[in-house]
Amino acid sequence: MAFEPVTTVDQKPAAADKPLRADAQRNRDRLAEVAAALFAERGIDASLEEIARRAGVGIGTLYRHFPTREHLVEVVYRREAEALCAAAGELAAKHPSDVALEEWMRRFVDYIATKRGLATSLRILFTTNSRLFSDTSGRVSQALRQLVEAAVADGTIRGDVDASDVLHALGGIYSAPDTPEWRDRSRRLVKLLMDGLRFGAGKAG
Repeated sequence: MAFEPVTTVDQKPAAADKPLRADAQRNRDRLAEVAAALFAERGIDASLEEIARRAGVGIGTLYRHFPTREHLVEVVYRREAEALCAAAGELAAKHPSDVALEEWMRRFVDYIATKRGLATSLRILFTTNSRLFSDTSGRVSQALRQLVEAAVADGTIRGDVDASDVLHALGGIYSAPDTPEWRDRSRRLVKLLMDGLRFGAGKAG
């Protein structure tokens, strides 16, 4: 099954339509990486000055790339979602379809683990930027759908399953109480979910 590529949506301000110089692109990427780590640690109200300092640039450089906090948060969120979606095709090219699905779900758990402390902040962000939520959630759902459909097609998971079933199950994992052992328990739940998806499946060949 061919996987559709995920469109890159790391949107820049209108003034930045032309390609960035290599050093400017490195600064932009570094700022986004540092911001992602600091947002996960402290929430989206983390100090922009500290983000710039940790990235090794001045605050003016940060504002040239990201004129507002909201723009920086949007770029960080989109980049992380895009990486998760891109992983679907990469895993499908390397592994049997059921193994690719299981590994992607593990990565999904890691992805949502970084968002659990940001739930309130993200709800506020999505209220003011509904397109951000619809774009990213749509792409994540598409990535999962392609993995599920590939596994159903070759008989490595049961045939009466669709992607919405799996997405609801993953949503249940996300909504579990936030405890120190949440990530380990969530990975065990992914394994149990895959055991259920494989049960009764007719292996191709």
